[in-house]
Amino acid sequence: MLIFLLVPFHAFLTVWGADTFGHYTALRLWKEALLVVAAIGLLFLFLTDKKIRSHTLTRRLVWLIIAYGAVNIIWGLVAFENNEITAKALGYGLIVNLRFLAFFILCWALGLRMSRMRSHWQWLVLWPAAIVVLFGLLQVFVLPHDYLTYFGYGPQTIEPFETINNDSNFVRIASTLRGANPLGAYLLIPLSMLTVLILKGKQNKKQIALLVAGIIVLFFTFSRSAWIGAVLALATIITLRYPDFFKKKNNLLIGAGVLIVLTAGIIGLQNNNRFQNLIFHTSDTSKVETSSNGVRADALRDGADDLVDEPLGEGPGSAGPASVYNNKPRISENYFIQIAQETGFVGLTLFLLINAGIGYLLWLRRDDTLALSLLASLVGITFVCLVSHAWTDDTLAYVWWGMAGIAMIKSKKGDD
Repeated sequence: MLIFLLVPFHAFLTVWGADTFGHYTALRLWKEALLVVAAIGLLFLFLTDKKIRSHTLTRRLVWLIIAYGAVNIIWGLVAFENNEITAKALGYGLIVNLRFLAFFILCWALGLRMSRMRSHWQWLVLWPAAIVVLFGLLQVFVLPHDYLTYFGYGPQTIEPFETINNDSNFVRIASTLRGANPLGAYLLIPLSMLTVLILKGKQNKKQIALLVAGIIVLFFTFSRSAWIGAVLALATIITLRYPDFFKKKNNLLIGAGVLIVLTAGIIGLQNNNRFQNLIFHTSDTSKVETSSNGVRADALRDGADDLVDEPLGEGPGSAGPASVYNNKPRISENYFIQIAQETGFVGLTLFLLINAGIGYLLWLRRDDTLALSLLASLVGITFVCLVSHAWTDDTLAYVWWGMAGIAMIKSKKGDD
């Protein structure tokens, strides 16, 4: 529960703590330290509690996770033994690849014994999200762009703010997360939850206000992948909540009209400098030699080439954020390509099956508010993963997968 409540502020707290006490790398592992302590308790429960064993260890999904963990460890040890990756890269790679799956099983198992985790999921997510959104609004409308430098933000930790193609007229906010794109991806979780609550008639003015504020903050991240992810999440909610919605002629006509207006707007504004920066993240007047779009396209192409050359992968830590600790960083800008680069098509297949299995179980529970909102956000986040290493972000990974573990537990009346 501490991880749920504090991880949305992980980036801010660790940078501030490092500025005060030093030891930035060590402070970043606070949640993993808590996870290890909790995992020790979980092992004891597995040995002594028949209910937990029968509800988890009998599931094929859990064994898929165990198999995926084994592949990561074996592939990693082989790569390290062959001097293909450094010890630090291997350690970091294993942590970011496996921590959220361990947290998923942990929350699932402990939720079976702690009913308050299932009945109080809303405040575990929405209260921290409210603080993140509030600080994001302050960044947009009140605080100076370099405000976070007072808390230790800078080149050695996290930059205090981001811009579109180094243009100070287009500042992207990150709130308490480590960047604008991670903030946008994280917001898909609370925004999906608030949307489902409101559509189910369980809304109140505070939730509506938080939803509107969250959408404003999402916009000012200027994260195009998160914008599209939010649309996909909303479409998923509407489709599952109102199965006949897209079958009605009037709704189709409205949708077609909106699409026509958006298309006309894009065509009409394609030469507008501000529009070009916001939507395409480049412009005719940009002085940057290579836009972020070009960098991402090159990274995706190089990552795809790696899959052809090394179909078995080169071990955890050989790609993605962990690879910066090697002599040759490999950033593919695609989480699924990263997994394939590290664990080959074997690991990628296992990870896709895990995602599909969790998605299916959430779909079976779609009448439950938590399950439906997580399924919708999973659709959106999966798209984000196609253009970024989204699941390597601490906040997004712990919050979504931890909540997914809680959602595996059958809710009691009134829990949602």
